[in-house]
Amino acid sequence: MKIMFLTHYYPPEVNAPASRTSEHCRAWAKLGHDVTVVTCAPNHPSGKVYPGFKNKLFQSEMTDGVRVVRLWTYMAANEGFLRRTLNYVSYLAAVTLAIPRLPKTDVVVSTSPQFFCGLAGLSVRTLKRIPWVLEVRDLWPESIVTVGAMKKGLAVRSLEAVERFAYRSADYIVPVTDSFVRHITERGGDPRRITIIKNGVDLALFQQDPDGAARIRKELGLEGKFIAAYVGTHGMAHGLDVILDAAVRLRHDPRIAFLLVGDGAERAGLLERCAARNLDNVLIVGQRPKHDMPAIWTATDVSLILLRRNDLFRKVIPSKMFEAMAMRRPIILGVEGESCELLQSAGAGIPIPPQDADALTAAILKLANDPAYAAGLAQSGETFVRANFDRSELASRYLAALETAADAGLSHEPAPVASATSPAP
Repeated sequence: MKIMFLTHYYPPEVNAPASRTSEHCRAWAKLGHDVTVVTCAPNHPSGKVYPGFKNKLFQSEMTDGVRVVRLWTYMAANEGFLRRTLNYVSYLAAVTLAIPRLPKTDVVVSTSPQFFCGLAGLSVRTLKRIPWVLEVRDLWPESIVTVGAMKKGLAVRSLEAVERFAYRSADYIVPVTDSFVRHITERGGDPRRITIIKNGVDLALFQQDPDGAARIRKELGLEGKFIAAYVGTHGMAHGLDVILDAAVRLRHDPRIAFLLVGDGAERAGLLERCAARNLDNVLIVGQRPKHDMPAIWTATDVSLILLRRNDLFRKVIPSKMFEAMAMRRPIILGVEGESCELLQSAGAGIPIPPQDADALTAAILKLANDPAYAAGLAQSGETFVRANFDRSELASRYLAALETAADAGLSHEPAPVASATSPAP
């Protein structure tokens, strides 16, 4: 089968959507399918093109068996509203203009958020007359209102209209959590054309790296420490000030250090607040390349997975949960809802209320004081993720959904529904 995938993010970018898309596409290519990814020059989150790349009108390369087409877009950092919107709209325009140069394909997939990238799939569907699969990784624009990036008003109502239009127009929809399905169907999505493909982990990549871990600990001056680490985007949704609050409570415990790895709109503010509070037990190191991740995970003792308290976040499952479990790291989870249910099914960590510094402090101390308990959580998590969230298995299920969509064509008559993924009881 010939598959085209439209995404704003792709390696060497290291965020969750780039990882999810690239791991699926590589798996499909290994199975013998012709896969084309249409993206832009790597620039997330700084808005600056990575070394070795250029922001050109049209360029193509082969990477891991996948044809990667990179289009010109207006570059903007992952912060602020106007310039980011221009960045998103420019991608939609670039894809639409490039359609005559894009290869023939049996199905097009576009991933959202944001919906300008999602709607690029509709442009391809319309001009190439092929089925369009919309992947929904987050509920947009609801999520940007939740984190305060936009206020309710005409602009948000317009985006909500775009959201409903996209759900009604897609030939097939692939959300990443069970909780998204109700939201989608209430806004016009056909439940008969929905398959849930949750996030997972590339088990071939995420393996223990003791030598790399020793190197990381030495490099960061964390040898002999119990490291509580947050790895991922430092964004408005995450409420990472709770880490600084816990660090204040634990600043006189020389065993424990906090490590934040990643970048995002809140990183500069976190650095300022950390310095203002003289927190020498917190290290904020910035973004690291994907190949460093196994060593970083191995170096840590507990993974902190946090979001702000909001009903929207009850519907999400942070992808880093699966990476932490694969790397045998116990989790402290400050997220309610579906994520918490998954953690408890896995027996992989300690759930705490979101944005609760006292609970976070107590959970860290419990794991630091009881290595056997921490090791048991780590073992349970690894067993669970290997049984349920191997990315290669999820890619095969995703492929079945794409084949269903391709076979059904552009008709909006009911199509057979491929099996949705769900964790084992």
